[in-house]
Amino acid sequence: MKIKFLGAAREVTGSKHLITTAYGKKILLDCGAFQGKGLETDSMNRNPGVDPAEIDHIILSHAHIDHSGMIPFFYKNGFRGSVICTSATRDLCAIMLADSGFIQEHDTVWFNKKQARKGLPPIQPIYTKQDAINCMELFIGVAYNRKLEIDKSLKVKFTNTGHLLGSGVVTIELEENGQKIRLAYTGDIGRPQNYILRPPVAFPQCDYLITESTYGDRLHQDKQGAEAELLRIVKRTCVEKKGKLIIPSFAIGRTQEIVYVLNKFYNEGLLPKIPIYVDSPLAVNATDIFRMHPECFNHEVTEMLQTDPDPFGFGGLHYIKNVDDSKKLNDKPEPCVIISASGMMEAGRIKHHLANNIENPANSILIVGYCAPTTLGARITRGDDEISIFGVPHSVKAEIFKIDSFSGHGDYNEMSDYLGCQNKEEIKKIFLVHGEYEVQQKYAGVLKNKGFTNIQIPKSGDEVEL
Repeated sequence: MKIKFLGAAREVTGSKHLITTAYGKKILLDCGAFQGKGLETDSMNRNPGVDPAEIDHIILSHAHIDHSGMIPFFYKNGFRGSVICTSATRDLCAIMLADSGFIQEHDTVWFNKKQARKGLPPIQPIYTKQDAINCMELFIGVAYNRKLEIDKSLKVKFTNTGHLLGSGVVTIELEENGQKIRLAYTGDIGRPQNYILRPPVAFPQCDYLITESTYGDRLHQDKQGAEAELLRIVKRTCVEKKGKLIIPSFAIGRTQEIVYVLNKFYNEGLLPKIPIYVDSPLAVNATDIFRMHPECFNHEVTEMLQTDPDPFGFGGLHYIKNVDDSKKLNDKPEPCVIISASGMMEAGRIKHHLANNIENPANSILIVGYCAPTTLGARITRGDDEISIFGVPHSVKAEIFKIDSFSGHGDYNEMSDYLGCQNKEEIKKIFLVHGEYEVQQKYAGVLKNKGFTNIQIPKSGDEVEL
């Protein structure tokens, strides 16, 4: 068996890890899109490093676009195997991939207008919304902790990681030449105290481990401290400064967590009487899917449902789908909170809200998740005085805040503690993926201090024989 690392190798997007078995079957662990590198991103996504038509199965750890976003492209280019994932992941992909296809089409129209002005030929979208809809026929939803026999030599099982609704460690049992190989791929590891989801669950013993390292060099603030800080920032912006609080947030997972915490404040009488807007059609649809999967909720949310039938809805909360209603938010002078996608501020309605509000010192921007180093979100987070949005320079005068604890990724203690469910002596090799190289080196040191050995940090294109 060979593993080739095609994406998220010494970087945090584009997760794709190709397994080629001794009997010629090709299995792709995740099929993610690269994000946040401008024109370079487009080229990387159009050249995945493998012929999609050759792939037999895609096994998907979770629905985030940097893990699932290239499945429609693979379908468009001949992939007709199965996409195996949890049932909740399948439900989320049904809306996320279609939304991604719509964005591809919209961005291509905008880009081709620029091409035409320069006398250059038009380009085609990487894939369309229809491609995304069509590829869903290949999805197979599997319950947690159920072993699926793909064929006599290959079995797969998902174990909850608590990172996103439906996210799971992929454990593969593969028989080659009379020997059984156990490989585990964690995807992204969640936190033991998620606001909504059940905590990560120990996964079966493996011989080879592929694991993420996004926050391999930092520790998160505690949950209670994060909630108090969120409430303080809402009051600081909307009550004291009488401005707008803009929260760029991933439509899936992060938005629902923030709404859930604001709902708690509302129930406890702590939330100021200001309008809260969730301005993201995808977030609205995703919230409906969250409501469909209470089996993924933690004990606290399950208890809340006894007295509050909708933890994602309260007085003063408005979900916005219509683009005209989104535009009207920029004309409203009163204080409010606007939660909008995308989290890294690279696409979607959030860019318009930033362009309209970032130059007003009465306003605030709250970053609640990871932003890859090349993204607009990273430039705002690190304190650049001026940023460009849609090619127009803007002075950053709004107050900038950051809360890491809403991240869906575990910190280095939480990730390494989770891996403690494994017998270290039985693991032959550990591969660190989905992290910046300097961070991965530090995390490798953390793992070594906890007794893990044979740790490798593959670069893009590396191929390893097991």
